[in-house]
Amino acid sequence: MSNSSQAPWWVRAETAAAPLAPRFRGVAYYRHSARDRQENSVAIQQELVQKWATDNGVDIIHEFADRGKSGLTAEGRDGFHDMMENWVKQRKDFDFVLCLDVSRWGRFQDIDLSATYSAECKKHGKQVIYTTLGMPRPDDPLYPVYVQFERFRAAQYSKELSTKVFHGCVKIAQQGYWAGGKAPYGFDRLLLDESRHRLHVLTHGQKKGIQNQRVTLTLGPEEQVITVRRIFDEYIGAGHSMDQIASRLNADGSRSAMGGLWNAGKIRRILTNVMYAGTLVYNKTTSKLKTPTRRNPVDQWIRTAGAIDPLVDQAVFDRARAIMAQAALRFSPETMLRHLERLHREHGFLRPSLVSADEWAPSVPTYATHFRSLDAAYQQLFKAAAGEVRAQVEALLRQTVERVESYDDFLVVNGKFTVLIQPSVPVPHGFNEYWYFYPDVRGVVDITLGVPVSASEGPQILGFVALPRLLVRERGFRVFGSSEARLVMYGHSGLEFIRQLARS
Repeated sequence: MSNSSQAPWWVRAETAAAPLAPRFRGVAYYRHSARDRQENSVAIQQELVQKWATDNGVDIIHEFADRGKSGLTAEGRDGFHDMMENWVKQRKDFDFVLCLDVSRWGRFQDIDLSATYSAECKKHGKQVIYTTLGMPRPDDPLYPVYVQFERFRAAQYSKELSTKVFHGCVKIAQQGYWAGGKAPYGFDRLLLDESRHRLHVLTHGQKKGIQNQRVTLTLGPEEQVITVRRIFDEYIGAGHSMDQIASRLNADGSRSAMGGLWNAGKIRRILTNVMYAGTLVYNKTTSKLKTPTRRNPVDQWIRTAGAIDPLVDQAVFDRARAIMAQAALRFSPETMLRHLERLHREHGFLRPSLVSADEWAPSVPTYATHFRSLDAAYQQLFKAAAGEVRAQVEALLRQTVERVESYDDFLVVNGKFTVLIQPSVPVPHGFNEYWYFYPDVRGVVDITLGVPVSASEGPQILGFVALPRLLVRERGFRVFGSSEARLVMYGHSGLEFIRQLARS
């Protein structure tokens, strides 16, 4: 007999509802570069990441996006910085940072930098989840390997793309077309159609619209063309210096490419740019993958003669280069030191006013440009004395410590630290004199050991001035006989301090 307290067999028993799985909270980051393919657009990333979040119990509480931003660095990615600074580091109400894949996080060329940002999230209690890789299992030892490999792939993709773009630009330049960038002063960019017929001049920032179109250079604004030709005329015909030409242009109200005043450097760039003689030049500089711009060796330049309409004749350009080459002989190190030696021999001393008053010697700022300072150039006159003193000091060092090894232009003491010996002859200064030193800033030199000597002939060592790289930041270091504070801090009568350092 059935139990009347039980429900009939046809009545379905109601089971208690299973407790809802706890949901997580997270933010999402999307990035799309102008060079990325359409499938990587922000909208598509958003759709895929949101679906993954829904399927995996994650509530997205905020989304960040950087549209048209390169992933090579974090610079300029406002959304990324907002997320890191104002959310990851400041808030504690979410658990995850969702990103479609490693390449959207960034194509950092230093893959450790990509990991650094992920570690910063972890440090503040948030885990970066790449949704294409899925939620990592705590016991999966290979997940970090997958992520590191994807970081490498993301970086390698940018390198390969950069190489392809570069070779394409080289081919375009060899064909005589402008491969990209702002037109030089005096030129405009002219757009050509697929049949290489002239269309129109491109405005600043405007780009071609069709892949098969090309861009060439054509004569630019009339006032700029006139200015370029005037610069060559004044330099060759009138014999004006670059400083004089710049001053005359500024006085007439002329302005350079960026709207600023002219100076000798800008005039030189005009006079040395072979494009004004009709030769197209590409690859003068390199700035790949967001690295700092650097100048390429001349043998790497891509030149295409006769590719553009010249602003000056080739003969005029060659004449300007010949004049500059002749002038450069005056500023060779050997010639400049000969002038100093002549002045020192004639007067028995040397000071800036003597150099400035001499009609043949270059200016004091020119010596500073080539030798760091006039003091440093003066020391170059006494290489024989410096070599003699340097040998004496090295011999003393070898007697003082167990082991001294010569490496490059410095010494390695007991394998612990490095010393650069820098002798200095006295520099006349009115009725006084001083010794000039230049603390070496290279990371491989720990101590610049200044050695003041009595005179340039028959030099006697007067003592030692120890200038540790980490303590002395002055580029030029003068020591007078009355420099009590400096002598107390850096001066030594012997090399016992080197022995003590070597033993520590």
